[in-house]
Amino acid sequence: MTQARASTGQARTLPAGIRTILLASDLSSASANAEDLAFELATRLDGALLLVSVIDPRGLWLPTGGYRQRMDQAREARQIAAQGIVDRGRRDGVPLRMLIWEGDPGEAIVEAAIAEEVDLIVVGSHQRRGVDRLVMGSVSEQVVRTSPVPVVVARHPSR
Repeated sequence: MTQARASTGQARTLPAGIRTILLASDLSSASANAEDLAFELATRLDGALLLVSVIDPRGLWLPTGGYRQRMDQAREARQIAAQGIVDRGRRDGVPLRMLIWEGDPGEAIVEAAIAEEVDLIVVGSHQRRGVDRLVMGSVSEQVVRTSPVPVVVARHPSR
């Protein structure tokens, strides 16, 4: 068993045999804690990371109609944003693969975990409140509820 330090500072025991960790990231600063935790766990467990970033097509639409950004532009932006994480994997000696999927983020993260046979998911939390949470939902909550593998939620430090 290995211990991971949760965002609350409490140590959590993780099951033995974790080899592949899925890092779910929207590649924003809100995902930085999840990234740090995933790298820490992968290093400690001598495991590999699978970086999964999901483009939600609903976020590409403008309220007035039309596109804020085309899917190909969104995908290219994600690939560029992910390069820092890929470089960190090389620098830290952590094997890392990357997938960029399209769809509902919570569903796609769980689908990727199943398809890629990962042992653990690390996901960040924006910790939205009020109307934002009601409208946007919580990707991390959906992943925790529906994942067949253990999930660690890393909270954003400023909230």
